[in-house]
Amino acid sequence: MGEDERQNKEIDVPALPMKEPAPIPREQLETVFREHHARVLAAAFRITGSSDDAEDALQTVFLRLLRREDAPDLSSTPGAYLHRAAINAALDIVRARSNSRATPLDDCSTQVEDETTPSPERQIVGQETKDRLRRAVATLNTSAAEVFALRYFEGYSNQEIARMTGSTQGSVGVTLHRARQRLKDMLHLVEGDES
Repeated sequence: MGEDERQNKEIDVPALPMKEPAPIPREQLETVFREHHARVLAAAFRITGSSDDAEDALQTVFLRLLRREDAPDLSSTPGAYLHRAAINAALDIVRARSNSRATPLDDCSTQVEDETTPSPERQIVGQETKDRLRRAVATLNTSAAEVFALRYFEGYSNQEIARMTGSTQGSVGVTLHRARQRLKDMLHLVEGDES
């Protein structure tokens, strides 16, 4: 058989059809839910600051898995995947909530006294500050918001975040720096601080 005949034979071989990934079996999803729902709920709560919103994010994560035709393989690292999914679902909720109600600039005062026991006013201001930060994080692009949440809400190191997101430590560091600067600028604008 000559070289031309071998090349023609290789070209004539029909390609095998692509096999569609199967959805996650319900039994496997139930097991994954039982093992990881508390972590998903806790991660969502740290992002949203609301138990109702955290429960909505939990529901969203597992409903998406149930409905996906191209379900991810959760056999090796379900925790990491679900943790990231929880953060993204929670950020989506914060974004939606931020778009639905705006806070007048006059209501964003953060004058606090230095006390060891916070007064009721200081507690309210602290909660308002956390809410403003959550809304500001939700305005970041998805990747930056996720990295920021993993670092500052969840406490992961840059190395751990790089491994979770398939990135490099340098990229994570740059993303965090830019996200912090943008958030600082946004929060100063809200506060009316010109410095």
